[in-house]
Amino acid sequence: MSLSGKTAIVTGSNSGIGLGIARELAKDGANVVLNSFTDRDEDHALAEEIGKEFGVTARYIQADMSNGEDCRALIEKAGSCDVLVNNAGIQHVAPIDEFPVDKWNAIIAINLSSAFHTTAAALPMMRKAGWGRVINIASAHGLVASPFKSAYVSAKHGIVGMTKVVAVETAQEPITANAICPGYVLTPLVEAQIPDTMKQYNMTRDEVVKNVLLDRQPSKEFATVEQLGGVATFLCSPAADQITGTTISVDGGWTAL
Repeated sequence: MSLSGKTAIVTGSNSGIGLGIARELAKDGANVVLNSFTDRDEDHALAEEIGKEFGVTARYIQADMSNGEDCRALIEKAGSCDVLVNNAGIQHVAPIDEFPVDKWNAIIAINLSSAFHTTAAALPMMRKAGWGRVINIASAHGLVASPFKSAYVSAKHGIVGMTKVVAVETAQEPITANAICPGYVLTPLVEAQIPDTMKQYNMTRDEVVKNVLLDRQPSKEFATVEQLGGVATFLCSPAADQITGTTISVDGGWTAL
């Protein structure tokens, strides 16, 4: 377990991709800090379950990732940060000339600015520890565009650019920064959309998955949260010591087109 004794902070991690990554890092021995904007008993219970399952220390720390001070406080409250996974994100879809300004501001704040704040707070801890990994969860939309997603595509392209800057600034230190770019991932949020889409298009579940959701994903298969966690764990391994400032696509061939 190569991450034994190290602390991993994963933003937006009480469900979906973030939770999957946190679990895989814990499986590899990391102590983990889960995060979201809620502060429910079940959030803390989830961390406790992960801790027991993998024999690590797991905590839940509430922070509103749209608030820069909260983002930095999350890192400070954790006390240490060897692995930072910037995963928190939201989405809204609308034509650019109709895009609500409040939605634009929220998406940029949560999907992009939060990673600036957490990284700025975490790098001194990594430097003091003499090792660190910054892993930003971008998207296929960090590399290519889709209509009606101006804020999301802008934020994810921004995350890819910021990843490169962090990598260059830390290039002569034992710290790396990389971005993972998922395509469609089968999360509870995506799963919940399928029944309504079936009704809308009068399609079976398989037809909706292959012809609607995975229309641009050549493999016609979802990526899994476990696969994304595996990539994150690899980026923390000695094999990845010289991998920095790049993107790793987990998108079934989407960005190969």
